[in-house]
Amino acid sequence: MLLMLSEYLTQYHSGFGVFQYLTLRGILGVLTALVISLIVGPRMIHRLSRYQIGQTVRDDGPESHLTKAGTPTMGGALLLVSIAATTLLWADLTSRVVWTVLTVTLLFGTVGWVDDYRKLVEKNPKGLSARYKYLWQSVIALACALFLYFTAVTPAETQLIVPVFKNVAIDLGWFFVVLTYFVIVGSSNAVNLTDGLDGLAIMPTVMVAGALGVFAYVTGNANFSSYLGFPYIAGVGELIILCGAIVGAGLGFLWFNTYPAQVFMGDIGALALGAALGCIAVLVRQELVLLIMGGVFVMETVSVMLQVASFKLTGRRIFRMAPLHHHFELKGWPEPRVIVRFWIITVVLVLTGLATLKVR
Repeated sequence: MLLMLSEYLTQYHSGFGVFQYLTLRGILGVLTALVISLIVGPRMIHRLSRYQIGQTVRDDGPESHLTKAGTPTMGGALLLVSIAATTLLWADLTSRVVWTVLTVTLLFGTVGWVDDYRKLVEKNPKGLSARYKYLWQSVIALACALFLYFTAVTPAETQLIVPVFKNVAIDLGWFFVVLTYFVIVGSSNAVNLTDGLDGLAIMPTVMVAGALGVFAYVTGNANFSSYLGFPYIAGVGELIILCGAIVGAGLGFLWFNTYPAQVFMGDIGALALGAALGCIAVLVRQELVLLIMGGVFVMETVSVMLQVASFKLTGRRIFRMAPLHHHFELKGWPEPRVIVRFWIITVVLVLTGLATLKVR
């Protein structure tokens, strides 16, 4: 919206042309989303408290979590408002990739909203059943995958890029649809599983989104992509605005979500953010790098899978409790220690992922 306005005003003063630069709009996207979150956040938290939309706590979880009962939830709506508003303000609204990611994000957020609403407002402990939740996630992700496959213009848009190896790009064919489906759904559920402690999920999301913004800028710039040995994909540089919006909105949300949290994200935020990261990674062709940078999300997901498999097969549990962060809590780690150490691990993993830009 503001991009279009600046294009119009350029005919009156050339200075408005500065808003054509992706880097500037990316920075403005971060700041805009942050400001929106900080302004809207207190009002949203007050309203959630007023309507008694509070967190329910598992009886079999760490005892320290019992004090969190009643903390306002569904704060992920704040994230979606900030991300959507910022994207509409600063992004190129004629961009196919921008609308793809924004649509997937909002639709996954809708699935999460239904789940949260049934749990917290209708007091249905099951919320949206796992079957229907997975069904709608699958429908959205599959529709996105098919859309990207059939609208791809160049072979690079459906190839699998292998990190470190400069000239290794695997033609996926129809398997691109399968891979995209699993990346989006898997990423969405992985972030949701990680969202169990104050600030644990949002900060890794911020860091991964920022790194994906760097990949988007490089991949969408003919000069940088050629220099670094990446396939050039026209238009994906515009995703830096969306990545910046996630970073800004995430930092704004963390202001209220940091320990002890004033508000929780809920499925409305976790499912949406995870899907956004997965969709962006697909568009910039960095699914494998996402696996590296989102290592904390992967560990949390694998811990749940191993726990369930072990209990069903042997009747024994590998961890004291899954996801993994609860295991460390039950070992005696204070919640802030678990959170910060997982953040540190994410910093290392994100830097490792960024190193693949040059190590090729």
